[in-house]
Amino acid sequence: MDQDPGAKTRIDKWLWAARFYKTRSLATDAVEGGKVRINGLPIKPSKDVRNGDRVAFSNGPVSREVIVRGIADKRGSAPVAQQLYEETAESIAAREQAADARRLKVEPAAERHGRPTKRDRRDYERWRE
Repeated sequence: MDQDPGAKTRIDKWLWAARFYKTRSLATDAVEGGKVRINGLPIKPSKDVRNGDRVAFSNGPVSREVIVRGIADKRGSAPVAQQLYEETAESIAAREQAADARRLKVEPAAERHGRPTKRDRRDYERWRE
């Protein structure tokens, strides 16, 4: 981990090293898909990230905004990865609110297990009519 203000590394490597994405190719795909922004601007995977940059990204249903506090281009342990960034207060609040909403929302398919029975099919056909 490098704390030097002039240190830089590619954004896809940094996202992977900070353990936001499981593989570097997933991080690259997210950047190419427009899911990652640095200081509010869309970027390419080769864009360098520096200390103090604000990185906003989404990984599935979770959106985060972090401030870069360290640079690494190799993946380390989770405690080391957590020292590479500081999550903004707004991001933490939004993530907790989204988690609460997911907990309260009931998934319609959660009640179904396996293949529908004959009775399920008849109930469905009655509902459609």
